[in-house]
Amino acid sequence: MTAVLHAVEDLLRELAPQVLGALVRRYGMFDACEDAVQEALLAAALQWPETGVPDNPRGWLVTVAGRKLVDEFRSESARRRREDTLALATPQAELLSHAANALPSTDRDDSLALLFLCCHPALSPASRIALTLRAVGGLTTTQIAVAFLVPEATMAQRISRAKQTIRASGTVLAMPEGADFAERLAEVRHVLYLVFSEGYSTTGSADLTAPELSTEAIRLTRMLHRLVPDDTETAGLLALMLLTDARRPARTGLSGELVPLAEQDRSLWDRRLIAEGVGLISRTLPCGQVGPYQLQAAIAAVHDEAGNTDGTDWPQILALYDLLQQFGPNPMVSLNRAVAVAMVHGPTAGLDLLAELETDKRLTRHHRLLATRAHLLELLGEREAAVRSYREAARRTTSAPERRHLTDRAHRLENPA
Repeated sequence: MTAVLHAVEDLLRELAPQVLGALVRRYGMFDACEDAVQEALLAAALQWPETGVPDNPRGWLVTVAGRKLVDEFRSESARRRREDTLALATPQAELLSHAANALPSTDRDDSLALLFLCCHPALSPASRIALTLRAVGGLTTTQIAVAFLVPEATMAQRISRAKQTIRASGTVLAMPEGADFAERLAEVRHVLYLVFSEGYSTTGSADLTAPELSTEAIRLTRMLHRLVPDDTETAGLLALMLLTDARRPARTGLSGELVPLAEQDRSLWDRRLIAEGVGLISRTLPCGQVGPYQLQAAIAAVHDEAGNTDGTDWPQILALYDLLQQFGPNPMVSLNRAVAVAMVHGPTAGLDLLAELETDKRLTRHHRLLATRAHLLELLGEREAAVRSYREAARRTTSAPERRHLTDRAHRLENPA
């Protein structure tokens, strides 16, 4: 039964943005459509494990969500609440007439158009990303808050305001054009990057990864790359995802425990994805202005092409991080660069950089900073200090697998074989 539940959950996560896109394309009113889709998803989650998945699951969801949307519009209280919104969208009489006789078509996938809708220029950059992660990526408010390093209540308010802004704008579901397209493209890439990252290393789950999220991010990025094949940063983002996802089979042990990069069995890495990613970034780098995603993909390629940890070209990785930092301050880039510095110039040099990062409020007590410090202290042979940092990092992470890994590292230092 557990396997069936997981299969249904995976399918619903995949179909959710497609169903929402179908409703928004026909009716507008983003927030009302999302509410209806959530109700349909809940109904499916309760029914399908018992009755079986219907032959056309997306059509089933669109039908149920569409009916719930019409029922809501027909209520007197809903008409009063949505009076101003309906004036900006389809007239209610026309809407109800169409809705009663013809539900949205399910023969097209509007997920990509939905991404661009969520990146509407009326929204702040942070709100665009948060709304897309919620509507298209299927992340919870808690997961998004962790990704943004802000309180959950703050993120909930941000998403609610974003939905209200989309509703008030009266925007229909359609791909933007011209300068508007170029402006939203950068935000769409960033959203896809965050969705992939959450899938590769979940922030609040009992599991280390959420493959369905990463798979969906890759699928959407492939769609985006086909739409803009000459955009080098979109190609770089796709290459980065492929090169990173190739390591997934080796990231966890038999019991689901985290296996760090240095200890992974590289024979388990997906060589097909590596070859595709390396080929893509090799063709992209010489063709246009280099950007952050291309540089991150190049770093991933250096790691993936090394036969073992000792064979990793750390000086090249450090040089790439030096270039990456030129695109603006980013605490996680600086943290990763500190590791590269430690591998090239020794742990002490890396620790000196970590001390500088402690002034960044986004990282001061972040578990990744603490875990990195613990690792470098371990390399220096300072066991007691390393144990303290490992245990403090374990207390601060929201990932159960990471917590177990960090606790285990501390235990092994305290109790050497």
